[in-house]
Amino acid sequence: MDCSLVRTLVHRYCAGEEECVDSRTVYVGHREPPPGAEAYIPQRCPDNRIVSSKYTFWNFIPKNLFEQFRRIANFYFLIIFLVQLIIDTPTSPVTSGLPLFFVITVTAIKQGYEDWLRHKADSAVNQCPVHFVQHGRLVRKQSRKLRVGDIVMVKEDETFPCDLIFLSSSRVDGTCHVTTASLDGESSHKTHYAVQDTKGFHTEEDMDSLHATIECEQPQPDLYRFVGRINVYSDLNDPVVRPLGSENLLLRGATLKNTEKIFGVAIYTGMETKMALNYQSKSQKRSAVEKSMNVFLIVYLCILISKALINTVMKYVWQSEPFRDEPWYNQKTEAERQRNLFLRAFTDFLAFMVLFNYIIPVSMYVTVEMQKFLGSYFITWDEEMFDEETGEGPLVNTSDLNEELGQVEYVFTDKTGTLTENNMEFKECCVEGHVYVPHAICNGQVLPAAAAIDMIDASPGAGGREREELFFRAVCLCHTIQVKDGDEADGPRKSPDSGRRCVYISASPDEVALVEGVQRLGFTYLRLKDNYMELQNRGNDIERFELLEILSFDSVRRRMSVIVKSATGEIYLFCKGADSSIFPRVIEGKVDQIRSRVERNAVEGLRTLCVAYKRLIQEEYEGICKLLQAAKVALQDRERKLAEAYEQIEKDLILLGATAVEDRLQEKAADTIEALQKAGIKVWVLTGDKMETAAAACYACKLFRRNTQLLEVTTKRLEEQSLHDVLFELSKTILHCGASLTRDNFSGLSADTQDYGLIIDGAALSLIMKPREDGSSSSYRELFLDICRNCSAVLCCRMAPLQKAQIVKLIKFSKERPITLAIGDGANDVSMILEAHVGIGIVGKEGRQAARNSDYAIPKFKHLKKMLLVHGHFYYIRISELVQYFFYKNVCFIFPQFLYQFFCGFSQQTLYDTAYLTLYNISFTSLPVLLYSLMEQHVAMDTLKRDPALYRDIAKNALLRWRVFIYWTFLGVFDALVFFFGAYFMFENTTVTSNGQMFGNWTFGTLVFTVMVFTVTLKLALDTHYWTWINHVVIWGSLLFYVVFSLLWGGIIWPFLNYQRMYYVFIQMLSSGPAWLAIVLLVVVSLLPDVLKKVLCRQLWPSATEKVQRSSSRRAPADAAPSPDRPLLMDPEPRPRRE
Repeated sequence: MDCSLVRTLVHRYCAGEEECVDSRTVYVGHREPPPGAEAYIPQRCPDNRIVSSKYTFWNFIPKNLFEQFRRIANFYFLIIFLVQLIIDTPTSPVTSGLPLFFVITVTAIKQGYEDWLRHKADSAVNQCPVHFVQHGRLVRKQSRKLRVGDIVMVKEDETFPCDLIFLSSSRVDGTCHVTTASLDGESSHKTHYAVQDTKGFHTEEDMDSLHATIECEQPQPDLYRFVGRINVYSDLNDPVVRPLGSENLLLRGATLKNTEKIFGVAIYTGMETKMALNYQSKSQKRSAVEKSMNVFLIVYLCILISKALINTVMKYVWQSEPFRDEPWYNQKTEAERQRNLFLRAFTDFLAFMVLFNYIIPVSMYVTVEMQKFLGSYFITWDEEMFDEETGEGPLVNTSDLNEELGQVEYVFTDKTGTLTENNMEFKECCVEGHVYVPHAICNGQVLPAAAAIDMIDASPGAGGREREELFFRAVCLCHTIQVKDGDEADGPRKSPDSGRRCVYISASPDEVALVEGVQRLGFTYLRLKDNYMELQNRGNDIERFELLEILSFDSVRRRMSVIVKSATGEIYLFCKGADSSIFPRVIEGKVDQIRSRVERNAVEGLRTLCVAYKRLIQEEYEGICKLLQAAKVALQDRERKLAEAYEQIEKDLILLGATAVEDRLQEKAADTIEALQKAGIKVWVLTGDKMETAAAACYACKLFRRNTQLLEVTTKRLEEQSLHDVLFELSKTILHCGASLTRDNFSGLSADTQDYGLIIDGAALSLIMKPREDGSSSSYRELFLDICRNCSAVLCCRMAPLQKAQIVKLIKFSKERPITLAIGDGANDVSMILEAHVGIGIVGKEGRQAARNSDYAIPKFKHLKKMLLVHGHFYYIRISELVQYFFYKNVCFIFPQFLYQFFCGFSQQTLYDTAYLTLYNISFTSLPVLLYSLMEQHVAMDTLKRDPALYRDIAKNALLRWRVFIYWTFLGVFDALVFFFGAYFMFENTTVTSNGQMFGNWTFGTLVFTVMVFTVTLKLALDTHYWTWINHVVIWGSLLFYVVFSLLWGGIIWPFLNYQRMYYVFIQMLSSGPAWLAIVLLVVVSLLPDVLKKVLCRQLWPSATEKVQRSSSRRAPADAAPSPDRPLLMDPEPRPRRE
């Protein structure tokens, strides 16, 4: 009896084998392996149903309510509403319940509609037909019925229904082409490879006979990583084990191209597919404005509690006088007299909390959300940020950080593809000290392409010629380029000067540039067919090399290798990579000559790569195969084992030469950096390039200037001095020269002060970040930060992706807590983009991973200037005014209610009618400030672009500092005092109507409320600089709506609405001449201090923005004529008010 199954089960369940948790086993076609094979525990996997919706019909109401009441403001108003229901409070529960109901309902409808659309999309996807292989024939079923282990057939232009292991293809070579535009936005064709032992299975019957099991990792969201292995069983032999990687995995959402059909086995289905796992949102980022808003809310909550406590104490002090607690007309019952004093006091405290709770603006959160959501469209609609060349425009992935764009203090940018075009052009190559330049000009004539010209010495001898050709073969073979015929290619990259019309496509533009460059020097890469790489040499002979192994490039090793076998049976390892990763592994070759040429090219800003090789004997190759196979089939730590294997293989190399390609700067990159520096923003360049190349690019883009003194913390310098000595020497140099730069002068644009630039490499950064032996981990970091603060620009070269994130984090959490922005275009920039406060991706040639993981995406680096200096500036100005204005108008609203208690015996009598309490924040004052926060332009767009220094006026959260917040609060208190006591003193003459009637309580409250609505609305009108017809309609329309509503509510317009309390109150107030005078006079007195303060400040201590506004105001008449090409909605230029 075979007890292997029992043993396996006991071992795994009792001994706790980790493999059952960390990996999964899939039976291909649901066929169990033959007897005697290792037994596996079947695992439960979900079906292929995609659920992107958040709610169901049954859980929508409870789940949505739970999520909304998790917000502290909503929960607070819910408590207030419940208190109003439970105890006897001075205001109706409607006054709190209706605004809360409005906010909750609007949000629920919006979220419900969005979820309904997701349900429709899910249903369409889940019911899509899919072809299964079942019992040797094709069966058509709905996609949602697909299970892990099913064999699926996909035809050309169809989308893969789940994550599949690629088994076979209609192509003879077992490859297929796919596009992943819906996953990562890349439209280029990618090549995937079928499993070597199954690519010959071309029919349904063949697939049904396949015996195989797949072991792989559990589902994880990384689109570019997969680890697994397949065991293919035959009747006679032991199973064949093959490694599986990302090149064998076809992802759900990708589309099959240029391939008639493929077969694959489902390995991840439904919500376990990589596409579904990437639905999960990134960690939430919060802006500085949102944090300030929450702090202000806490302050106002404390004010609210203080008001309630003061009134509760004053009530019992007032009632301590005889007969005040129980007047003769309002005697208490015996039960009321026996009631506990503390319970009565607590009830009164809650009643006062309810009475004053409107100081916390419930509608502010909704208004802020609407402002951010609607405001984000101004970026996507900006035609100046649309790139005609690529057809791409800006994208907003999150609108929560709009205002953060106006607070950036540090910009961390990648170099390649961000500052540069990532459009490589082959310039030269150096082979054993001889330099070759394609299309070189000699005596005014362009030499033919195949004539490689030696720019230094005479042509090399016979041995040199052999090395030269070996170098060109190495460049032609050491890459991962695909070759397509021009007719079927999706890209424009055609091989120049070739008789054959073809296109080179690669994930790396460097590889295409190198292969095209050596083609102009006589060696043409033709194709990869049946695992043989073909190239054409100078004699037009076709050479074939069998591709044995590819040692893929990664950002840690910074090199790649191929192992090939020539037609004569010789085995070569060709390796290319950065000079820092090749030179230490070289044992032979003209290292000094090539190194000097590499350094010279780097100084000129060229990107350099070194090429080396070594010959392998058969025994060496067999050892390498075993080493790589063991690493490739490992399910645990495969990346580490492969890295160790590559390290052992890529050594004892012979240096052949080096290449140089040029990556031109992007258009207006230098202008953009210069503008950012003038705006007071520090720009750091973080790149993986070598120091000389990166420094040349920094000079070209004006990050460094000719008078900039460069300070270095590099590996080369640390070989001569200790890190401690280097840092202290640099610190002493900066402080001795008095170059401590503040925010106003650190841009290095002044000729008076010495301008410093810092260069640091990845190895030096590792030493700085590493804890010291004495345990004090932060001292080097602080010293390093002090040096950086006093440098106008910093260049970090030789940076690994995680080191980029480390740099951003180091600055982000320094003691000043500056706002950081990271911008990049490649997958290696994703870590720093996620780490920074604001992440911006560039839709570049290295794919769209950066754009997908960013908060915003732009087509070119030059668009960053307008995004920060214009859009960011406007966003911050608008939302800061919105937040301050909301608190101001609620102080104006509730402080008269507080004062009124001193005149009504602290009886909790309301000053305003219930309708006014309810609609003040919802209707009467909400729309004007929302429109202001969307359209206000205190300075013209062109002025902001022309004068970047205006950005400094709003730096460091300038408009939401405590000084500004206190000013707005005291302004609200002053206006409330004017409203209340102005109306009160007018009421001292009680016979104010023509017929001798007296004004009552509700008339007094309506007068105060009317003055308040007009004051807060006109205050916003005075603050508005950019007037359009929409502003006029909304501001004056909201005042008109208040008047019409009051007449309607008082039974004047519609007699059926004769609400008893307010019946004819409003019209009675307006029938009095003193009331009209009071309204006009009190509004003027309320607005006067703010107007005087602004006039004095602008005349005596004007900011840069106010100076620009004044000059723009003088030019306004000359610029008033509209331009015919401007939109009708907006004025041609923002017309600031005259002061």
